[in-house]
Order: sequence, then C-alpha cells, then structure tokens
Amino acid sequence: MSDTQQAEVVDEGSIAPDTVEVSALLSHDLKHVWQVLSTNDGVAAFLGEGAKLGNKGEHWRASDGTHGVWRSYHPMEQIRLSWHASDDAPRSLVDLHLAEQGQQTFVSIRHEHVDGDLDALKDRWSEALTRLDAAAEG
Repeated sequence: MSDTQQAEVVDEGSIAPDTVEVSALLSHDLKHVWQVLSTNDGVAAFLGEGAKLGNKGEHWRASDGTHGVWRSYHPMEQIRLSWHASDDAPRSLVDLHLAEQGQQTFVSIRHEHVDGDLDALKDRWSEALTRLDAAAEG
C-alpha cells in the first residue's frame, strides 16, 4: 500500500478482549472505494477468494472455508456480516465502515466475538485492507 497509510486503532484499551479492529486510509475517494466493494472482485479482496457479493440474509463462502451471512449493506457507509472461521466455528460479527477524508477514504474493520487467534485475525484484516486498496488501483 504505497500511497496508503495504515494505522491500527490506537486506544486498544477500549476494545473488548474478543475484538479485533484495524483501519487504513486508502488513497482513493469514497465513491470509488464503494464501487470496488460493490463488485465480486472487491468482496473477494475483503473476504477472500471465492466470496461473492450478496443481499441481506444471503450466505457467502470464501475458498478458505470462511463463511457467513450478509447482515446489512449501507451504500458508502457500512457492510456488516456474520463470519465463521470454519463449518464448526462459532459465529462472530464483522463490520466494515467507510468515511470520506477529502480525496481519500478511511476504512475500518471491526471483528467482534472472536474465538481464536486474535493476532492472526488482525493480520488477515490488515491484508484485506491492502488487497482492497490494490483492487481500487485496478
């Protein structure tokens, strides 16, 4: 992410112990980032290869076995979905929020009710932000 400043949330004391949160300032305007997220390529950048865009209540599944249900989709603001690490894993919630910052877009991903390796999930979502920024370049 050469033109992207990536910064994790500074005040980790206010984050619940079962929550991961990462954020980045993408080098593209909000409208463009949303257009990318509104495609299957953008969804794959966010959730992983194989994941497809869906409507509220529809299921999604990535090639790595992660899956869930689309919960809400607010244009140019937020995407919320349930997330399971595998078929037997408990449900957790992922929120992606977008905010305009001039000609750039602040994107945060908050993953709540995590049962597992929080550091690995933090890495996963940081990499997702990198892929999303790269998809916006495309």
